[in-house]
Amino acid sequence: MGGMKLYQWVAEELEQMIRGGTLRPGDRLPSVRALGHSRKVSAATVLHAYAALETMCLIEARPRSGYYVSTRMSGGASPRASTPGSRSTRVAVSDLVFDTLEASRDRGIVPLGSAFPSPVLFPWKKLARYLGASARHMDPWNTVQSLPPGSLDLRRQIARRYLRLGVAIGIEQIVITAGALEALNLALQTVTSPGDTIAVESPTFYGCLQAAERRGLKVVEIPTHPRDGVDIAALSRAIAKHSIRACWLMTTLQHPTGAIVPEGKKQELVRLLARHEIPLIEDDAYADLQFASVPVPPAKAHDKKGLVLHCGSFSKCLAPGYRIGWVAAGRFAEAVNRRKVESSLATSLPIQLGIAQMLHHGSYESHLLTLRQALENQQAAMLGSMRRHFPPGYGVTQPAGGYFLWVECAPAVDSLQVHRLALNSGITVAPGPMFSARREFKNFIRVNCGHPWTAALDGAIAQLGSLLRRY
Repeated sequence: MGGMKLYQWVAEELEQMIRGGTLRPGDRLPSVRALGHSRKVSAATVLHAYAALETMCLIEARPRSGYYVSTRMSGGASPRASTPGSRSTRVAVSDLVFDTLEASRDRGIVPLGSAFPSPVLFPWKKLARYLGASARHMDPWNTVQSLPPGSLDLRRQIARRYLRLGVAIGIEQIVITAGALEALNLALQTVTSPGDTIAVESPTFYGCLQAAERRGLKVVEIPTHPRDGVDIAALSRAIAKHSIRACWLMTTLQHPTGAIVPEGKKQELVRLLARHEIPLIEDDAYADLQFASVPVPPAKAHDKKGLVLHCGSFSKCLAPGYRIGWVAAGRFAEAVNRRKVESSLATSLPIQLGIAQMLHHGSYESHLLTLRQALENQQAAMLGSMRRHFPPGYGVTQPAGGYFLWVECAPAVDSLQVHRLALNSGITVAPGPMFSARREFKNFIRVNCGHPWTAALDGAIAQLGSLLRRY
């Protein structure tokens, strides 16, 4: 077994059986007790192995029934890992991003290119009751006391959620922000200066590229696998070659691929950066949308030196438009707090208090269970539609959470042209070049599966498949 832990050995054995076809989609796996007995390992080891396979989207837990090989596996092959060049690049993607986002505003458009899930998936009435009650009973002095770093009640609830993941973070580290994007920008401003070089994934979240562009930074794009994320060895080589001031990475449900960096690999990442005293800006906006019953903790869980600035948000999972996020900034908390005061002074207090109350009473957790199940069902429906309508040879990710699919089309496909042609048919898609500083991924598209499945969506996938067949 070499240096592998017992659970990794069990997980790898099952992974080989699944990928080799011995275990097929829908097959029931042995019970935890039976597998533990046959492999002479504990039930905890088997559960850890099953959690790892869930994270890889290879198996799924069914309530009161057990574990099964995921039916979401079947379909197109997985897209290939990225292979960006090793030189640093100045960034200029904002025009492309704004054009694409603008096209998604129209309600009459089928929003396959949207960056947001459907508004109907969120508990607006319940949240409004908490917001209203919080506003009615708010102590006027709270408006002063809750200036940055933010509401003590909300920061306490966020710290408790970290603790459930096994991460002990003091509330003094947490700064409330206007959504994750402000948290990420404040973190970037705190640890970089114009002209610095940062490392990012390839492909990467376009908001990261826009932030680097505004800050006057150069980026080094690191190869990233669509299943298990950033290539640590490639990052190590980039650190040796470039004077990298910081890393901006999404280690859980990476945007756009949906990759989840396994826990052991996250630990390796944090150790690498700690050796070089390089801060990690960890964008974790989608972490609460993991389908697995046991979520993978963030890289922040392994941070011993306070170098990880962990950024989260309620915008993708509870309150889009309310713009409440945070950063657990480690050793940089005071500096981030000062930048928050300088940039926007404060974030809406009644909304902070309302969300804190929803977390306190447990309503958030029950909402998450419903939301995750809806997103998983919608993903399965869209993957099935792609199997029916897309031409042979495409590759598509099957993330273990979130609401994006990253699709690799035939090499001849120009996704910018597909975007324009689809728009003429009332459909948006997000073209691959908006996720790269070098405008790479010309034959990739990002597709949103965060809307309840309808015949109209199936028809849109059929139209998109027809466009792709022209190539």
